[in-house]
Amino acid sequence: MSRQKLIYGIDDHPPHREAFFLGFQHYLTMFGSTVAIPLILSEPLGIAGNAEAIGWLIGTMFFVSGITTILQTTWGNRLPLVQGGTFSFLAPAISICGMAALAESGWEVRMQHVQGAVILGSLFEIVLGFSGAVGRLLRFVGPLTIAPTIALIGLSLFKFGAPVAGTHWGVGGLTIALIIVFSQYMRHTHRAFELFPIMMGILIAWGASWILTATGVFEVGHPAHVSTETIRSAPWFRMPLPFQWGMPVFGAAAAVGMLAGYLASIVESVGDYYACARLAGAPVPDSKTINRGIGMEGVGCLVAGIFGTANGTTSYSENIGAIGLTRVGSRRVVQVGAVMMIVLATFGKFGALFTTIPQPIVGGMYCAMFGMIASVGLSNLQFVDLNSARNLFILGFALFMGLSMPEYFAANPVSFAPLWLSDMVNTLGKTGMAVGALVALVLDNTIPGTDQERGLTAWR
Repeated sequence: MSRQKLIYGIDDHPPHREAFFLGFQHYLTMFGSTVAIPLILSEPLGIAGNAEAIGWLIGTMFFVSGITTILQTTWGNRLPLVQGGTFSFLAPAISICGMAALAESGWEVRMQHVQGAVILGSLFEIVLGFSGAVGRLLRFVGPLTIAPTIALIGLSLFKFGAPVAGTHWGVGGLTIALIIVFSQYMRHTHRAFELFPIMMGILIAWGASWILTATGVFEVGHPAHVSTETIRSAPWFRMPLPFQWGMPVFGAAAAVGMLAGYLASIVESVGDYYACARLAGAPVPDSKTINRGIGMEGVGCLVAGIFGTANGTTSYSENIGAIGLTRVGSRRVVQVGAVMMIVLATFGKFGALFTTIPQPIVGGMYCAMFGMIASVGLSNLQFVDLNSARNLFILGFALFMGLSMPEYFAANPVSFAPLWLSDMVNTLGKTGMAVGALVALVLDNTIPGTDQERGLTAWR
């Protein structure tokens, strides 16, 4: 996206009032995924029926997200990237919680083992980033590798779109329609529609659900029912503390298994850097930018391990989609949103308020945003010769395998000795962008082709 088409570029400072609401919009955008991770982990951790513990974990996730976002945007790659929990860490964390040695343990003990694995893995990512190893590998990466990797970030999340929005198409469809109308059809009619299409769409659909719940149309158990039970049970104030669940337990097998999540996260993040830079009007990330970003994500995972989120941190694709829809790529806006995450995470009832957003609304938001990420990835093909049968094969095969292989591994997980290696293979095999990136990287660097044909000449 050219600098001229942006409302605010990466170094611009919007007026304080606009920056506040734009930052709040980023907060809303990442809320669904951030809340989803603790909810998914509640069963393996053993806190499924413990609303208080789940609330503490959600607050800790947001608190850490705010800290790591400020670290990344200030001293890391300095791109307007929101940092938060990653789905790549779910499979290793669930595997650790299911270890036989922890079968009869309390949830705090399981958390301590996951924390230990996250902390050890973070040291690997810190070294990989700040040593420059990731940057040196970039000379093998061109637009034909980046395009399917970024596209698969959006496309591989299809299960969180229509299937979730479709639990009630009235509310989910309303959310989609509002975001499309505000961001595309009405963006030239008023500045509010340019800047806040996502937030306005969510708030209107949420308000409609609340009214229909209050009038008895959406009863308890309805997909779009707005329940206030979590607000009543949430504490007014709670400050997350380091090692709040106890001291981490370090185990080699758990740590090595967690490395699969780190590898998948790194691949996804590199793609996110290119997508974010493109949408925010920043230069194409060079090796130094990539190295600082990955190194700082390792620091972020270390912070997450110390505070105990049962997860790590990575760059959020959802918020990159928000940049594309709003055309606001300001770093300052994301930093304002990060401060909100930190402050609001200490107010339990305020955070609990947003857990009342019905799932069809979250699914509708994803439908509108994840497609933008996929199209940004495909836009990198402008540098490539698309009349080349070589390039078309690599692109098509990488996209297909990135969508197909995760389905295979989900149905047929491998199991062999050593167990940590099979866990790593399963985690990577279930990560579409990792599969697509690996396929495209190998084929693009082994099948004969000129630099101009591969798009490297224009890319560099």
